[in-house]
Amino acid sequence: MLEPMSKSGQYIEMIPSQDETLEFSPETGAQVRSDAFASDPETRRALQLDALAAILPMDRRDLLAQILTDDDVATLKHLAREGMGENSLRAIASDLAYFEAWSLAATGSPLPWPAPESLALKFIAHHLWDPAQKAIDSLHGMPADLAKCLADQGNLRIDGPHAPGTVKRRLAHWATLHRWRGLDGPFGSPSLRTALRLSVRASSRPLQRKSRRAVTSDILNALIAVCAGARLADTRDKALLLTAFASGGRRRSEIARLRFEQLADEEPVPADPGNGDGPSLPCVSIALGRTKTRTAGEGARVLLVGSPVIALREWLERADIVKGPIFRAIDRWGAIEERALTPQAVNLILKRRCIQAGLDPRDYSAHGLRSGYLTEAASQGVPLPEAMQQSQHRSVQQAARYYNTSERRLGKAARLAG
Repeated sequence: MLEPMSKSGQYIEMIPSQDETLEFSPETGAQVRSDAFASDPETRRALQLDALAAILPMDRRDLLAQILTDDDVATLKHLAREGMGENSLRAIASDLAYFEAWSLAATGSPLPWPAPESLALKFIAHHLWDPAQKAIDSLHGMPADLAKCLADQGNLRIDGPHAPGTVKRRLAHWATLHRWRGLDGPFGSPSLRTALRLSVRASSRPLQRKSRRAVTSDILNALIAVCAGARLADTRDKALLLTAFASGGRRRSEIARLRFEQLADEEPVPADPGNGDGPSLPCVSIALGRTKTRTAGEGARVLLVGSPVIALREWLERADIVKGPIFRAIDRWGAIEERALTPQAVNLILKRRCIQAGLDPRDYSAHGLRSGYLTEAASQGVPLPEAMQQSQHRSVQQAARYYNTSERRLGKAARLAG
């Protein structure tokens, strides 16, 4: 952008910083920094959050702007510049907003930095508690008026104690935010660790699966069958579902941000691995880049072979995609947009196809494609190390759970009663 001439008669090029947004003044037509119009803190925070529109859940931008403080927004923007993963930053932003709302409702004050140990203990007591004890002692756990206040604000969506994993994640994010601010928090104290361990033991909420049921090959075939229409959305959804499953059960965030530049054509492979002279199948490799458990520099790649490749190529050809996002939004008139699908849209596509296939959408989510891939691999006798190469699970214990479940279902141990 060019500012008016200086005294020397030269135009001075003014480059806005990453934190600034340029707008046109309605009175002069000149470009000015948007912060000049943000006279109230909430509007200023909303404008600053716009800079993170590709990462944060911007459908909640106004709510985040109301809850988060200026320092909170500055911390999030710092984390984004430091290269934190999109999903991690999105989760931290959501948890930080919850902390701020909870602190204000529970104590009447914004979240203090650094947080005292007593506040962290109060957070644990409010979110991990024994339902049986709550039934006889109304003061046990989160007070009813506090729960109602948070629920009315849209910040509390469940009744009963939180999942232990959710509480542990939020405490970990709280500790991370302290470190990024250069502060010492109470999260490593023995008393806090002991309280968390005992509270988890007392809370009787069982572990909830991300998807009630796995999307195994029979379910996948039912979903693909309802994508047989001639609409662009049918072609896209078929390619999306097959790609997500066959590439090892990719996470919905990985599918949403998959780009054309990550694809590479490979030599066709034999349809029968034992017969090199027989028919061959098309093969494409996908460079995964950054994932939940791997960095972009690790160069992880997975393969697509056969029908998923055919479906993906058909979508790319019909949509005329030669660069940028692969799976894109389609408007109500059937026009393909430039923007990529969001991870939430990937989940909604799967649920919509479940409804069309006569399945209960409450039983399935996009994570069911990931669990379904390993479950199917176990059922078909694929060795665990080979399946993990495709799924890119780092934890053998995590991946083996699906194999153990499959073996128990097919074994004799659970059938002794006849």
